Amino acid sequence: MKEILPINGSFELMTLPYETETLGVISGNTFTFHHGKHLKAYVDNMNKMLPGSGLEGLSLTEVVRKAEGGLFNNAGQVLNHTMYFEQFGTANHEPEGKIKDLITRDFGSIDAFRKEFEQKGATLFGSGWIWLSLNAEGKLVITQEANAGNPVRSGLQPLLTFDVWEHAYYLDFQNRRTDYLSALWQIVDWKVIDHRL
Repeated sequence: MKEILPINGSFELMTLPYETETLGVISGNTFTFHHGKHLKAYVDNMNKMLPGSGLEGLSLTEVVRKAEGGLFNNAGQVLNHTMYFEQFGTANHEPEGKIKDLITRDFGSIDAFRKEFEQKGATLFGSGWIWLSLNAEGKLVITQEANAGNPVRSGLQPLLTFDVWEHAYYLDFQNRRTDYLSALWQIVDWKVIDHRL
C-alpha cells in the first residue's frame, strides 16, 4: 500500500485520477459531494486535530493505526475514501495476475468472491465499509468495518473497499444499496488492486 505523508505538517485532499463524468456508474453530482465536500471535510478536520496529538509527521496509515476518538474518525475516513476513489478507472475491470490467482484460491471463483463481498456489504448495519484484505498468513479475507473502521487496525493489509455510507450512493441509487454494490464492479481498476499487494 502506498504511504501517504503529510506535506509541511498537513495532509492534502487527494486529486481524483480520472474525470468524474467518465465512470458512468457514479454521477458527477455524487463525486462533487462525496469527494469535494465529505472527504474535504474529513481532511480539514484531521489537519486541525493533528497538532498536539503526538502523531504529527506520521504517515496517514500510522495515524489511523494509533489515533483514537475524533482524530481516528477523521483520519480513518481520509484513508478509506482515498483508497476508495483511487481504485476506480475506465479500464482493467476484470481481475488479472496475482490478485486473480489469490481470489480464485481463497474464494473458489471470481463470482463467488463478488457474491460474498456484495452480501457482506448489503448486510452491514448502518454506515461503514466492506474490505478485501490480505492477512498475515497471506490469505484474502473480507471484513465489515463500521463507521471509519479500517483493516489496518487489525493488522490486515487493505486492498479493495466499497463505501456503504449512504452519502456514497444515495443521489444515484437512493435506498438500493445492493444495486450500488453490484454496479461498482464495472469501474474497479484491478491493476490498482494488484499493485496494492
